Amino acid sequence: MKKFIWLALCGVIIFGVLWLVFAPDQRMQQSLHGRSSDEAAVPFGVLGDSDSHAYHDELTFARWPGARGGQMRQRTWQWTEVLANLRSTQLDPGPWGTWGTRFRRLSMLRDALGQDGRFPAKQDHLFNQAYSGAVCSNLNAPPQDQTQRLLTLMARTPVRWQQGVVVIRIGTNDFGKQAALDALSRNPSDPDVVALIDSCLSHIARAVKRLRQTQPELRIVLVGIFNNTEWEKFHHLWQSPEALAAIRLGLARFDQGLRALVAQDPRMAFFDDQAWFAARWGSREATGMADYRRVLFGSRFEVSNTGGDDPWHATLQDGHAGTVWNALWAQSMVELINERFGLNIPGLTTDELVNFVDADGQLGMR
Repeated sequence: MKKFIWLALCGVIIFGVLWLVFAPDQRMQQSLHGRSSDEAAVPFGVLGDSDSHAYHDELTFARWPGARGGQMRQRTWQWTEVLANLRSTQLDPGPWGTWGTRFRRLSMLRDALGQDGRFPAKQDHLFNQAYSGAVCSNLNAPPQDQTQRLLTLMARTPVRWQQGVVVIRIGTNDFGKQAALDALSRNPSDPDVVALIDSCLSHIARAVKRLRQTQPELRIVLVGIFNNTEWEKFHHLWQSPEALAAIRLGLARFDQGLRALVAQDPRMAFFDDQAWFAARWGSREATGMADYRRVLFGSRFEVSNTGGDDPWHATLQDGHAGTVWNALWAQSMVELINERFGLNIPGLTTDELVNFVDADGQLGMR
């Protein structure tokens, strides 16, 4: 009897190990989850960091009560989620599901055995490879290798992806934080920060090249770096026009590098994130002090460049973009890819965005 129990236990352990290593790959999971949109929709992929990681990822954010909207997280939306909800029949982000593994070594083992070792695990739309904490090297270096993970998905339906769109939005975790900005405020050519910027540009250029080698007709959007001196948590820092101008000059190296990549390829576009923000909330560069406009969302709802989980704040308590910021950003992304790539995706009207964000009218936007 003991021998039978021991053999059964060993069998369960062996089965568990084999299940982890040879668990159903994303192709099988995709069939289980079903498709998210019309076959005629343009496949839409994303490479990046927390600026593009879905807020409704229960696998990641349910463990952090204050993350991505805190108690209001179910009513708080990432720009990718706005597009997925309002334009999925034109832009296909892939089905919603839980993808990848949490275990680095298991990821590498699955890759070695010809399985898809996507890492890290998260709950999101399939074609969105962005995850919180990502740095530029994660675009190409294993086990994360966001570019290869997306290429693996492209290989399953290569004809569809000939007309696909990929957005690359990354860099903040490399050179957009306080220490790097502080160094730039003293010297816009600070060698350590310049090295980080150049490394990031190199990784983005490599990612673009890898995508192009497989899909020459792919449309690619490169997003410039956001200037975090405009972030409400940093408003008490660098309160002089000279310091802010130095930071802006230092960060310009990155945007200029992206623009140079785009200039070589008519099937690429550049999204100027700093200009986008300034056109709406303004900037404190002229005086050094925080004195921003309010953004009107709809006919009466105003959003200030402050922090908090209520929707009238531009950023959330955890520092990420709030729902209105993301909704307007998604609106501008559609405008850009229509203009640059000749797509005919219906524009996101502000009324449509208001009705989506405040569907029941409880937020006071309608």
